[in-house]
Amino acid sequence: MADTPAFKRVITLPLLVLYGLGTSIGAGIYVLIGAAAAQAGPYAPLSFVLAAIIMAFTAGSFAELSGRIPKASGEAAYVLAGFRANWLSLLTGGIVLLSATVAGAAITIGGVGYLLELVDIPAPLMTVLVVITMGGIAVWGVRQSVMFAGFFTIFEVLGLVAIIIAGLWNTPDFFQKLPQIIPEWGDTAAYGAIFSTSLLAFFAFIGFDDVVNLVEETRNPKKTMPEAIYITLGITTVLYFMVAAVAVLTVPVEELAASDAPVGFLYERLTNTSPLVITLIAVVATLNGIILQIIMSARVLYGLGKRGAIPAVFASLGKRTRTPVFSTLLVSTTILALALFFPIEQLAALTTQFVLVVFALVNMSLVLLKLRHVPAPDGIFTVPLWGPVLGVLFCLILLIGPMLQ
Repeated sequence: MADTPAFKRVITLPLLVLYGLGTSIGAGIYVLIGAAAAQAGPYAPLSFVLAAIIMAFTAGSFAELSGRIPKASGEAAYVLAGFRANWLSLLTGGIVLLSATVAGAAITIGGVGYLLELVDIPAPLMTVLVVITMGGIAVWGVRQSVMFAGFFTIFEVLGLVAIIIAGLWNTPDFFQKLPQIIPEWGDTAAYGAIFSTSLLAFFAFIGFDDVVNLVEETRNPKKTMPEAIYITLGITTVLYFMVAAVAVLTVPVEELAASDAPVGFLYERLTNTSPLVITLIAVVATLNGIILQIIMSARVLYGLGKRGAIPAVFASLGKRTRTPVFSTLLVSTTILALALFFPIEQLAALTTQFVLVVFALVNMSLVLLKLRHVPAPDGIFTVPLWGPVLGVLFCLILLIGPMLQ
């Protein structure tokens, strides 16, 4: 391993934020608004705010741990440091990889569905072309990959911004109507709906944590990583809240909830134009989601291989590309196989539960490090002990909540 080339530190704060936005926004929000409106009605925007507040505690834990343990294996390395158990660290890495590959396959299927509306070729061939292309970009180089994904992310964000602007333009008294999304005090049914919908909204925020897997390729990570995590969370929260508020205040909630393409429906109603533009943006969002899942998963495998938890071949970097070529090809092949041959709908539904388990373990790892008084390196971002404690608590509530309904 001594002659193995090292990662290049080429990722800057803007690129890292774009990466975080790409993994967070993805394709989910483009179909999630309708489901949220169906559950919480006019109070759906508050569900996104509640999910963001809950996520903020875990974000703090990731921000501190990325400084304490600046390793590409991210969550697996954090759990090893906190629990000092190799088996649990490997299990964590396995859960992260499972959730990422299943999500990548699900996104691939969704993206192929959109693409087939525009191009008439067999679905299996389109699936192969999409995954090979995205995997090839991921192998090409991390700077090129993140810049490519960042370019896609800009279009994703612009699609949501277009919805917000159209809503404000068509509803001059929009801000005067905002109090309508707040239920009366004591309306337990409404607040119950807000909480239950926050479980759904939580899925839309998953992905900000993926930025920590690029810590070994980031310039000045002690400062850049925490900033990127919180900027990503802040921007996604504002976008989600505003899109949800525009949705429930400008179109009938029942029609929004009944639509299979709620953002396209919303765009068409607000602009009186074809939803083709939003459909194209949805395609961009899905392609972006695929490449970002491949990048993140390959870095987890690299990190595990580098510390000897799995064979060293997973930690090998291309001498020219400086990317984990073997790991990237393996992840891409797995995503392709899942997308082509497996009914993954039920597995995809488990992604949120997998992620919540990982988040709970990460928060608990930081609690254990603090209780053991393990000193934090100088100059890194830190949070008080109650931050990760609340992070654990909220993750458990979100895990147990659906079982009690």
